[in-house]
Amino acid sequence: QVQLVESGGDLVQPGGSLKLSCAASGINFSFYNGAWYRQAPGKQRELVASLFREGTTNYIDSVKGRFTLSRDNAKNTLTLEMNSLKPEDTAVYFCTAQRGATAYWGQGTQVTVSS
Repeated sequence: QVQLVESGGDLVQPGGSLKLSCAASGINFSFYNGAWYRQAPGKQRELVASLFREGTTNYIDSVKGRFTLSRDNAKNTLTLEMNSLKPEDTAVYFCTAQRGATAYWGQGTQVTVSS
């Protein structure tokens, strides 16, 4: 059984930092494209950052220079480091592992940026 379990979401002040972690079981993350999506209240889910199997990363413009996506093959985890957080980063963040037509999703972790 495949499971993706996110952790690290929290309430943080603007300008603060958080590290989100996604632990995979049942799959080897290094064989999948990993990504983080987010969904804010009343908005559609959006792709935030992707890490392809060969190591290429992509970010949406609004997080470039602030967020860093990485994978730890030994721990089988996908990590999103978020710095200089803004209120507009508030959302539920979801981890995914995708290969071909197969996609696995975590349950999400809440990130709230507020003073």
